[in-house]
Amino acid sequence: MRLRPASLQARLGLSLGLVLTLLWILAATVTAVIVRGEMDEVFDSALRETAERILPLAVTDIVGREEQGITQRLAPIRAHDEFFTYIVRDAAGRILLQSHAADPAMFPPYEGPGFRQTATHRFYSDAALQGTIRITVAEPLAHRTKVAREIRMGLGLPLLILLPLALAAIIFAVRFSLDPLRRFRTKLEARGARDLSQVPADDLPTEITPLATTLNSLLARLREAFEAERSFAANAAHELRTPLAGAIAQAQRLRSETEDRAAAQRATEIEETLKRLTRRTERLMQLARAEGGRLLSDTAHDARAALRITVEDMARSPQSPDLALDLPETPVLSTIDPDALGIVCRNLVENAVRHGAAHGEVGVCLTPGGDLIVSNAGPVVEPDRLARLTERFQRGAQKSDGSGLGLYIVAAIANRTGSRLTLASPRPGAADGFEARFQLPTTPSGA
Repeated sequence: MRLRPASLQARLGLSLGLVLTLLWILAATVTAVIVRGEMDEVFDSALRETAERILPLAVTDIVGREEQGITQRLAPIRAHDEFFTYIVRDAAGRILLQSHAADPAMFPPYEGPGFRQTATHRFYSDAALQGTIRITVAEPLAHRTKVAREIRMGLGLPLLILLPLALAAIIFAVRFSLDPLRRFRTKLEARGARDLSQVPADDLPTEITPLATTLNSLLARLREAFEAERSFAANAAHELRTPLAGAIAQAQRLRSETEDRAAAQRATEIEETLKRLTRRTERLMQLARAEGGRLLSDTAHDARAALRITVEDMARSPQSPDLALDLPETPVLSTIDPDALGIVCRNLVENAVRHGAAHGEVGVCLTPGGDLIVSNAGPVVEPDRLARLTERFQRGAQKSDGSGLGLYIVAAIANRTGSRLTLASPRPGAADGFEARFQLPTTPSGA
């Protein structure tokens, strides 16, 4: 079970709050102990001074009496709390003078000048006339305890107000101090999955700066590794196009020059294999563009133009499918790069041709809201296979000669441009077929 909070801010606030509370309690306790000691000294001084002031007056009163040995109790002038009581005795222990509230039973026998203490009182005794007249002044310990309690309350009650204020100040200070770290986290969370640029960390505390530096160094190494991988794929695919085209031309020439049917068939098979390899290299170049190239433009453009050019170019191919292009009358402004949109359209159409019904029509529709819809007739794709079609090297059918990268490339472009690719089979409103819907990143004026 986790006892400490997971938040660094909560940990710092709780730790500083507990330390501050303990320090204040310790300081208040030490202060109370010191004050109690000083207070005892003050009370003892007052107790002794009272005895020393009363004793000369008592001696004068006792010596001047006409009748010796009698006990005289002093009457109070007015009702009041009497914290000090006293008795004056002779050498034989007879009480000669006492305060009005004194209880002789609580006074211990005289044992010489100085302080004594019982369970309930503290006493100070002194003597005059060679010890023949002795005074003992008493103070109840409850009085000292009450005063000490009031002092402790005076020290403790302000903590009930100051501690919450101090804790609030600590939380505010910790939160303010962690603002740079919070901003760093926000910048990091706002990054896309493929944004490996450095995260600014200029205002981070020195304790966190090495961590940010290490993270940025890791991002830089990852970026270099991905760039090297994409560059290798793009360069390899580009370098293969020329020799592949030459090999295809040689296979076609061999087929046209030979009179051997078996050799001609073998040349045809070689040509088809080389063409498949050419298509695979084109897919690799598209994949490198989708994963590393610039896919969004600084300014919006009309998506209809890029789609019209792509569809017309595909229609000029000898193996051109039956394409039905449906474009809205009003412009559809989008920030997606026209080349990237052409890659999306071409891959969706080729996927529909390759996996759809033979000689079936492929519909290419752009809605005014910015949805590119490519649909075709054909067998229904099973739900479990449909969910995996955007993964690498996943084909709609095992007998297909596709590369398994077309829909993955479209999904990668959708992910990097903030778009959404939705696949459905059967087509909405139909019992069969396949539909791919690519939502373009549009501007408000083109939405």
